[in-house]
Amino acid sequence: MATGKINVSVENIFPLIKKFLYSDHEIFLRELISNGTDATLKLKHLTSIGEIDVAYGNPKIEVKIDKENKTLHVIDQGVGMTKDEVEKYINEVAFSGAEEFLEKYKDSAKDSGIIGHFGLGFYSAFMVANKVEIFTKSYKDEPAAHWVCEGTTDFSLEESDRTERGTEIILHINEEDSQFLEEGRISELLVKYNKFMPVPIKFGTKEEELPLPEDAEKDAKPETVEVDNIINNPTPAWTKQPADLEDEDYKGFYRELYPMQFEDPLFHIHLNVDYPFNLTGILYFPKMGQDMNMQKDKIQLYQNQVYVTDNVEGIVPEFLTMLRGVIDSPDIPLNVSRSYLQADGAVKKISSYITRKVADKLKALFTNNREDFEKKWNDIKIVIEYGMLSEDKFFEKADKFALYPTVDNTYFTFEELQEKIKDNQTDKDGNLIVLYASNTDAQHSYIEAAKDKGYQVLLMDSPIVSHLIQKLESSKEKISFVRVDGDNIDNLIKKEEEKISKLSEEEKEKLKADFEKVIPAGKYTVQLEAMDSNASPLIITQPEFMRRMKEMQQTGGGGMFGMGNMPEMYNLVVNTNHELISEILNSKTEKKQERLIKQSLDLARLSQNLLKGEELTAFIKRSFDMVK
Repeated sequence: MATGKINVSVENIFPLIKKFLYSDHEIFLRELISNGTDATLKLKHLTSIGEIDVAYGNPKIEVKIDKENKTLHVIDQGVGMTKDEVEKYINEVAFSGAEEFLEKYKDSAKDSGIIGHFGLGFYSAFMVANKVEIFTKSYKDEPAAHWVCEGTTDFSLEESDRTERGTEIILHINEEDSQFLEEGRISELLVKYNKFMPVPIKFGTKEEELPLPEDAEKDAKPETVEVDNIINNPTPAWTKQPADLEDEDYKGFYRELYPMQFEDPLFHIHLNVDYPFNLTGILYFPKMGQDMNMQKDKIQLYQNQVYVTDNVEGIVPEFLTMLRGVIDSPDIPLNVSRSYLQADGAVKKISSYITRKVADKLKALFTNNREDFEKKWNDIKIVIEYGMLSEDKFFEKADKFALYPTVDNTYFTFEELQEKIKDNQTDKDGNLIVLYASNTDAQHSYIEAAKDKGYQVLLMDSPIVSHLIQKLESSKEKISFVRVDGDNIDNLIKKEEEKISKLSEEEKEKLKADFEKVIPAGKYTVQLEAMDSNASPLIITQPEFMRRMKEMQQTGGGGMFGMGNMPEMYNLVVNTNHELISEILNSKTEKKQERLIKQSLDLARLSQNLLKGEELTAFIKRSFDMVK
């Protein structure tokens, strides 16, 4: 029997491991199963290249709980270790067995899926155990070994009578970590971290019914047998080639990832690249509507089929974190950190690749079946619009497939929209004016006024529309977006000809003074405009800049403008050519004039949903009195 000291440079490595190796102690099980997977895949690789002459068979990793002895067992049927290898790979913590293996077989082993960093991963066991044992038998014709350590730098290592190839690690669980002796807790961790490991993982057994023979009697009951309970899917969809998968396979995998999600995704994007980095995965577009937050943290990050995190910020561009799915890359470390991601060049390349791949897929969907793409637009537009705002390269590509629906449910790309409206919606200064509505019901009268002029009105109702408009205006020449209720329609797109007012300058001055006496001080700015006589007598508008800044601030922008505490300010546009305005001007009594102004103003406010509470009650009572 040999004894000795583990070759580490600090005496207090175990307290450091317990405190700092991983922030979450539950990670230990992921690490031990990863090591068992490495050992199994090593065996597979060495047998496949003829390096060793043993049968690979159908190995599995087994996890067992022994409550009576307060132990947790992780057993693999991989390459195993000799006594010398235990000394080398376990006791010399800084030396990684998997790294040495990859270096030795770097040409043939690059696709074998070996995770690496065996040493430190194994020592995560001491976060939850006060004593750890290893029983291991190498594929080589050498005696088995038994290693024991009780959480100090002292260990014992001796020969063992184990006869089966592979390794069994026994964790004597600490009193304070007794949760890891509960079946439910271990099952939860296995599903969380090891659901798609490439080697089958057994955790207990389950009963399974045998199929009845064809000649069985009508009321015969099927026989049940005990079978291994395999908790993982070793060949998930993302590990296969797209050509080998049908649409139903992708939907089935989506349900496997999100068993509580009952709606199918709209479409998927299969990622598969091996240069200049390795990355596979599947991203799904779920139905999103207008919500920008509820979908986040739904993309799962894996490293060689080992779960790492669902916080993929830095790897996946921000605008795509609303999607769902899986990304798997051996180029991202298991112990991933935000600072690493921000600094790592490979991660930045991965992010750029994913952006490009998503843009290309969206373009293909648009090109191949535009009608279907239009049907899905409202459910995916929030992601595309957010991407156009946040990623310049995505904006350039999205310009070819991003859609701009009108209030009449027709869809244009921006290029098509420009062509459609350039003759009718170019103002006297040569600017193309794009009219849009954000709510077809609330802005119905304004939309109708625009349509009477033959203008196209877009429906832009996403929560980030103000930001998107700013981006579009800054990236395209001589284009302005104006909300359809922003002013009198003739002022929204100013042409050469101007309407002539029926009122003289003196009459206009008097009319303005009459209105300013009645309307609430400081809230409305009275503007007199000569419009068509059949247009509304009064129109309430809000200055485009102010409204846009307030909307941007509500969705996380515009704060620099200090708009948050500014009072609501509106323009009250008075149509000097309307007969009601003439009646107000020529009222016989001041009382009648005040009543007409108040009633007309309240009707205009009502059309903009600005009349509420006590003022609304007073308006209704006054209106009933007028009817009487």
